[in-house]
Amino acid sequence: MRLFLFFLFSTCTIFAFDVEMASSTVSNGKTALLEFKKEKNISYENVEVDKKRYKIFKNPLNDEKFYALIPVSYEEKPSEKKVEVFYTEAGREKNKTIFLNIKDEKYEKETLSVDGSKVTLSEEDQKRASKEYAEAMEIYKKTTEQSYILSDFIVPMDSKITSDFGKARVYNNTLKSYHGGTDFRAPLGTPFLASNDGKVVLVQDRFYSGGSVIIDHGHGVYSCYFHMSRFDVKEGEDVKRGDVIGLSGDTGRVSGPHLHFGLRVGGEQVDPLHFIELINKNLLKGTS
Repeated sequence: MRLFLFFLFSTCTIFAFDVEMASSTVSNGKTALLEFKKEKNISYENVEVDKKRYKIFKNPLNDEKFYALIPVSYEEKPSEKKVEVFYTEAGREKNKTIFLNIKDEKYEKETLSVDGSKVTLSEEDQKRASKEYAEAMEIYKKTTEQSYILSDFIVPMDSKITSDFGKARVYNNTLKSYHGGTDFRAPLGTPFLASNDGKVVLVQDRFYSGGSVIIDHGHGVYSCYFHMSRFDVKEGEDVKRGDVIGLSGDTGRVSGPHLHFGLRVGGEQVDPLHFIELINKNLLKGTS
C-alpha cells in the first residue's frame, strides 16, 4: 500500500521518523520542501529522485529540524515520483520510499523583438555563449555546506513584474527557450538589492544575460541578477540581505532595460517567487 503525504504540512509517521511536506503535489518549475524532526539514533543523509540526490540539511534556524529541497525541472511531465529517503538508524544504513506528484503548470507564451545577432548566433558568439553556460553550470552544481540563510528572502526591488517565470519565449518569431526567472520593470540605472545573505560567486558580462551577478546562499541555493549596467560587488565578497549589488540595465539579450531575477536549487532553474513564498512561510516561518 502506498503512502501519500497530505497538503498544508500534514504529518505522516513513516518508519522511525516523521516527514512534513508543504504539498504532496508540485508543478514543473517549482520546488518541493521536505522537513524532518530530530530523532534519537537517526542521522538523515539525503533524498533521491530520478537518480539525483539532494542533501538533507539541518535547519539553520532550528536545531530540532532538518530539511531537503527538491527542484522540479521545467521540462518534467506529470507523473508520480518515488522519493527515496536515505538515513542511518543506530549506525545502520537504511532507506524508505515516499511519493511526490508532479502536475503540469500552464505557462503562457510571449513574443519579443531583440537584436537578430542574439537569436541566430555567429560561430564565435556560439562558442562564447556555450563556454559561459558551462562555467555557470559548474557553479550551480556545487552545494555549499554552510548556509547563509538566517532570515526571510526578499525580492530585489519593489517594482511591477513584466514577465513571469516559465513563459515560452518567441524571439523574432522563433521559439528559443522558456523564461528562467522573473523580470522587474526597472529604468536604466535603477539600484536593486541582494535577496538574502550570501557570497558573490560570479560577476561577469555574459552574452545572453549581460551584466550578471550570482550569489551563493548555501545548501545548493543560488540567486541570479541579470542584464545589469553596473556592478557594486566583487567575486568572493560576502553580502547581506538588502545590500545594493548593482544597477539595472539593458545588456545581453533584451528588448529593453529591466532586472531579471532568478533562482537555482540543486542546479535547476525554479520559479523564484514560489521559492521565496515556500521558504519564508515554512522553513523560515516569517523571521523577517
